[in-house]
Amino acid sequence: MFTGIVEELGVVTAIEPRTDAARLTVECGEVLSDVSHGASIAVNGVCLTVTSFKIAEGAGAPSGVFVADVMAETLRRTALGELRPGDRVNLERPVRLADRLGGHLVQGHVDGVGVILERTHTDDWDVVRIGLPPGLDRYLVEKGSVAVDGVSLTVVEVRGAEGARPAEFTVSLIPTTLADTTLGLRAAGDKVNIEVDVLAKYVEKLHAGTSA
Repeated sequence: MFTGIVEELGVVTAIEPRTDAARLTVECGEVLSDVSHGASIAVNGVCLTVTSFKIAEGAGAPSGVFVADVMAETLRRTALGELRPGDRVNLERPVRLADRLGGHLVQGHVDGVGVILERTHTDDWDVVRIGLPPGLDRYLVEKGSVAVDGVSLTVVEVRGAEGARPAEFTVSLIPTTLADTTLGLRAAGDKVNIEVDVLAKYVEKLHAGTSA
């Protein structure tokens, strides 16, 4: 379980295609401070398992790489298949029970891939409009929470599908988010991982059971 508060930006150093999978190597620092074999790290909002890691020797802050295997199903259902060596990625370790919940409850299980339709720059923030896959807009509400590439954000506006236009939503990105996450680098046409608030899905299922 994560909170959608990105700890650092990592850099993809290698992507090795494998049978029905890919092996991802990420260079980073902070998230390696207590890493172990089998640990979970969210990469652009996708919960991955550390299969190996290497930490540079010497004093100071940790630095090194970790490796994770990405299954074919994950590549198909997320935007991780779009990554290339040199790309930056949002990294977050799982939340501990004693931690403050700075964002919202994020599972690291992506519900679909959205597409950035437009971004508008202002002096104080950016407004980003994102197209949604069919069926996901029902889980978003104004002032509700959504994770975009693993970043916990507040929904500004939601619009349902209309004709050929897909459903979409907007978010406002403050300077800290622009500077400290990959969302500051995203442009129109880029794909992003979307995870809706899991509470909305539970409510929908409970309501369906009550109505049956």
